Amino acid sequence: MESDKKLIGRSELEKLFSQWQSQGTRILAPKKNNDTIDFALVTTLAEVSLDQVQTVQSAKTSVFPRVEELFSFTSRDGRVVIRERDRNALPATVLFGVRPCDAAAFAALKAIFTWDSPDDLFSARMEKMTVIAVSCARADAYCFCTSVGGGPGATAGSDMLLTETGPGEYLAEIVSEKGLMAVGETSGLRPCPANVNKEAHLAKLEPAFAREKVAPALARLFDDAAFWAEQSLRCLGCGACAYVCPTCACFDIQDEGGGSGQRLRCWDSCGFGLFTLHTSGHNPRPVQSQRWRQRLMHKFAYMPERQQVLGCVGCGRCSRACPVDMNILEHVRSITEAKP
Repeated sequence: MESDKKLIGRSELEKLFSQWQSQGTRILAPKKNNDTIDFALVTTLAEVSLDQVQTVQSAKTSVFPRVEELFSFTSRDGRVVIRERDRNALPATVLFGVRPCDAAAFAALKAIFTWDSPDDLFSARMEKMTVIAVSCARADAYCFCTSVGGGPGATAGSDMLLTETGPGEYLAEIVSEKGLMAVGETSGLRPCPANVNKEAHLAKLEPAFAREKVAPALARLFDDAAFWAEQSLRCLGCGACAYVCPTCACFDIQDEGGGSGQRLRCWDSCGFGLFTLHTSGHNPRPVQSQRWRQRLMHKFAYMPERQQVLGCVGCGRCSRACPVDMNILEHVRSITEAKP
């Protein structure tokens, strides 16, 4: 549908929270817990934190939980009985307060989980979720969304985007039927005057590299072992970057229980040495430099080629979370600038 622009005040947003609560809708939003701000269940707008540049964790847990039961099973007398998850029991969700980069990340996750064999659980969660993003009024040194096709006020992936234009006053861009349904019959939406300048309220962030140059540079450097050894010298292989990333979707499958139990999908990371270890003992990526190369190849070369979407939205979380200060923006820039 064509984007519809309205104005909405904080008091009307608070009424929307009450409306969603009365409908039994789960609301996930950034919430402060001691010194950390992360997505959590909330019931009121007053619980929501919107002052941070970013949360520590991304919003991908809303559709791709850290650990998820795929089905349960019972084995008895040589027979195995499978009990599938009830997709209808998954909760309707409003994901409120994500940044535009996080909203854009759902396109990458969707490309992965619906690529060859569509994942029913992921698709059901996406179908039941409404994404209400909030534009970025400021950025930090780790942000680079404008280098990968996004922007502080981009609407991609959102059902509604809010941009604060004054204290307690928001420009609401309703960009999908879900966004329209989320506001329902609320009378708090007002027509948006033509002189509202959205850009004046957004963070200013110049592109740091040309994204179309990354994949050709990666292909050229693929066999340069010395280059990748230098790039990955500090990498501990801890996986923090993958776990906070809004688009990383590596997982493994584990069965818990003997005669009866659950089959679980658990987050994993291509940065771990065990990730590609074969039962035979062979590991096609035995050293960290190869695993770091794989991480960048997957995000900037393999995904654009196979799924027509970048695997990075420039949120900068991996750089903020890295215990040894590896900065993906600096690494990608050095890749594009490496001499042939």
